[in-house]
Amino acid sequence: MTLDGVPGLEVDPLLDDPATRIIVCCGAGGVGKTTTAAALGVRAAERGRKVVVLTIDPARRLAQSMGIDQLDNVPRRVDGIKGDGELHAMMLDMKRTFDEIVEAHADPARAAAILRNPFYQSLSAGFAGTQEYMAMEKLGQLRAREEWDLIVVDTPPSRSALDFLDAPKRLGSFLDGTFIKLLMAPAKVGGRAGMKFLNVGMSMMTGTLGKLLGGQLLRDVQTFVAAMDTMFGGFRTRADATYRLLQAPGTAFLVVAAPERDALREAAYFVERLAAEQMPLAGLVLNRVHGSGAVRLSAERALAAAENLEEGGIVDQGAGKAGLRGPEVTSPEAALSPESKATGTTTAPTPPTPPTAPVDVSAASVSPAVGRLTAGLLRLHAERMQVLAREQRTRDRFTALHPEVAVTEVPALPGDVHDLAGLRAIGDRLAAGHRR
Repeated sequence: MTLDGVPGLEVDPLLDDPATRIIVCCGAGGVGKTTTAAALGVRAAERGRKVVVLTIDPARRLAQSMGIDQLDNVPRRVDGIKGDGELHAMMLDMKRTFDEIVEAHADPARAAAILRNPFYQSLSAGFAGTQEYMAMEKLGQLRAREEWDLIVVDTPPSRSALDFLDAPKRLGSFLDGTFIKLLMAPAKVGGRAGMKFLNVGMSMMTGTLGKLLGGQLLRDVQTFVAAMDTMFGGFRTRADATYRLLQAPGTAFLVVAAPERDALREAAYFVERLAAEQMPLAGLVLNRVHGSGAVRLSAERALAAAENLEEGGIVDQGAGKAGLRGPEVTSPEAALSPESKATGTTTAPTPPTPPTAPVDVSAASVSPAVGRLTAGLLRLHAERMQVLAREQRTRDRFTALHPEVAVTEVPALPGDVHDLAGLRAIGDRLAAGHRR
């Protein structure tokens, strides 16, 4: 199936395929990654799979929408799922995940020393890239447990979508870098040689660093490095293993974007990066796309009709001119589309069916109040059609650059998603796509 000549993203076959073990939702901040990940998790579980959704969203919307009081570093089962599948959800606790790594790979005495170390506490709570690295660590842990047959990952709300891919290598490089090796050198060189190295080779460096960082901080760093010495190689090994996991055939990346220029520019950059890293891209989820039930009524015709009503003129100006032909407007309700009546919204009037002969509708044929309301609705519709045209142009620029990327469009909802029913509705839209 295609979307205006662009390949359509088939969501249900992706979710149903037992070979699909990991789905990573990524993209710029604020485009709906968390909602998309949660909706995919609900839909996959209700189609029979055992799913865990890992979110790194600090707003805790996922817990609220799934009816869970609080999410933490332990997967929690979600009640209310229909069918034979299961859904679990969890929220990454960055520091707790780091602590678990230390406790798993160091003896109790050394682990206690590391956890008490002030530099470690700062590093585990807020070092640049730590959140993204720990997300990868947690993903690796979940995959290794073989408890779930599908893991859906909501990537961190980073300033750049590329942080998610770069962080494991960046933190691994830091822990395995020249600076760390220099700090470890005195502990590695024993006896007189070690003392000589410390007195000659390290005195200048530690003196300078002590002035820059403060003597206590430098001692904390050196103590941390000495305690973590045996673990540094493990960080790099696990980072490399998780990176290979992201490249494996069982992983599928979904780039989530809004139909806005900046978001789609970021999405295009991410698509190119995924291709360069040989990571499997399933497609693009274009979120919060606006629509109208009256697309035949152009913005120009709607504005012309509104102006005529407001000025007390004739709405239908004759053939070849912008105008509104159709039956007499007798009430505000008559100006609304069936979709608007059903939902209670007033986003766009229904385009009247052209009669066999032109019918002139004058401002005198409606009351002033009805005329003003109708003109206002026409202007709202004109604004909506202008938004649709802008979104279409933005999407077309993306698809022209990346015609090979499958796309599904999710219509904008009138309100926020706050429960399982809302997530099911998003899942339905994800699977069905959207046709202009």
